[in-house]
Amino acid sequence: MLKIEPYHDISLEPIDAEGIDIDLAIKHYALPTKINDEKVIAVNSRYLSQAINFIDVLNIKLQPKFIDEESFDKLYNRYLELRTDRAIESFQEESQDEIEEEELSLTEFLKTSSDILNAEESAPIIKFVNSLFYQAIKKRASDIHIEIHEHKGSVRFRIDGTLVNHVDLDKSVTNLIISRIKVISNLDISEKRIPQDGRTQVIIAKRTLDIRVSVLPTYHGERVVMRILMESESIPHLPELGFPPDIVEGLESLLRYTYGIILVTGPTGSGKSTTLHSFLQEVATPEKNIITIEDPVEYKADNINQIQANPAVGLTFAAGLRSILRQDPDVVMIGEIRDAETAKIAIQAALTGHLVFSTLHTNNATSAPLRLTEMGVEPFLVSSALLGVLAQRLVKQLCPHCKKEDTLAESYAKAYDLPSGAKIFTAEGCPHCNYTGYVGRKAIAELFMLDNDAKHALKEAKDDTDLRAYMKNRGIPTLSDYLKTMLLQGETSLAEAVRIGMNI
Repeated sequence: MLKIEPYHDISLEPIDAEGIDIDLAIKHYALPTKINDEKVIAVNSRYLSQAINFIDVLNIKLQPKFIDEESFDKLYNRYLELRTDRAIESFQEESQDEIEEEELSLTEFLKTSSDILNAEESAPIIKFVNSLFYQAIKKRASDIHIEIHEHKGSVRFRIDGTLVNHVDLDKSVTNLIISRIKVISNLDISEKRIPQDGRTQVIIAKRTLDIRVSVLPTYHGERVVMRILMESESIPHLPELGFPPDIVEGLESLLRYTYGIILVTGPTGSGKSTTLHSFLQEVATPEKNIITIEDPVEYKADNINQIQANPAVGLTFAAGLRSILRQDPDVVMIGEIRDAETAKIAIQAALTGHLVFSTLHTNNATSAPLRLTEMGVEPFLVSSALLGVLAQRLVKQLCPHCKKEDTLAESYAKAYDLPSGAKIFTAEGCPHCNYTGYVGRKAIAELFMLDNDAKHALKEAKDDTDLRAYMKNRGIPTLSDYLKTMLLQGETSLAEAVRIGMNI
């Protein structure tokens, strides 16, 4: 018997086919598409009987085409997204009266086990909240901000580190949306006087997302910030973080150690947590016991044990770290070294056979060892335990479609030691970049590794200036060097380079 191999093409796209309703096509797993410029109906063996029965009752000439499972799933998810886009457009056209009539439906709980793109019957407010999550993922947003002002409400997305306006809403509608979010996050919808924190989980196109929810009462009403937390499959591998090859090579050599402490520094939103989790995935093996204490747990990973810090009940970083060390760990990750107690325990753990990862708030890599000594850790212990410090930033990249050529002013050339009259580019704004002038961010970093020479320099250094001079004398690229390179290559603007810290 001749076996027909299913067609494989994961780039198949939905098409409008006359006589076929998109909802019915999705429901019966018979998906119109184009293969080699021919309109066909894609089917898969898993849903063959449903699809064939549906095709039989259609009065159309399109032929069914077998496609493999992976290609079918990709096309099916694109159809779900298309249907959601159309639902959002229709929602925008609904009248305010219709929205207010649906207020009672806010008590219905959105079951987190169902895919929000598959919701068949939803009230407008529920549809809108679902669409916020969907649109946020589609636009690569890390946070969703919902705010109430004196006369209106607004929704903003944080994209590439910048807040971008998504939609302005009537104040009453915004209140309904906030109530809906509180319901799905198991928060008290009647309490509007105190801050509340919660979590919810949604599934979009078979992709699970954890949402951390923070509600804060303000003068004109409550405001909500939702942080989108990713699953372990979203954690990039070390080479995928975007660091230069020499940085990646240095980090890989540090991660081969079985004990010691590696620190990642940088301001809030510079990607420190992502880097730490990338470290964890790099060293994770079935033979290792890996435990983290974080505030909050930003990535859920199946192969590590994660603890959520809770200072309200006494579970601080220091208290949690003490308990972790009684659990026979091989690798420990501390979300942040915030105080002297945590710093001392972390250093002791690193000296007693544990590999420790953590973050510290300093401007650059060479400031970290001195910051630990300021916290009360003995300098000789820092020198013995510390393997290396990675200082990182995320730099916004200019939109290639609209960036505008300019000449570097003489005053800036002198201030930042750049070539006089150098060609640079400025941000303009166009539809491709949502009129921000920037598309995406690039990771830059400096890595200060404590080999014997560096330990001697640390012992002799009076302050951070001495260590920076040592680093430059050895030819180790700094954050400032990478920023200048990006500026002169037209990858970012002068304003962004100065904002990140070209004089660090």
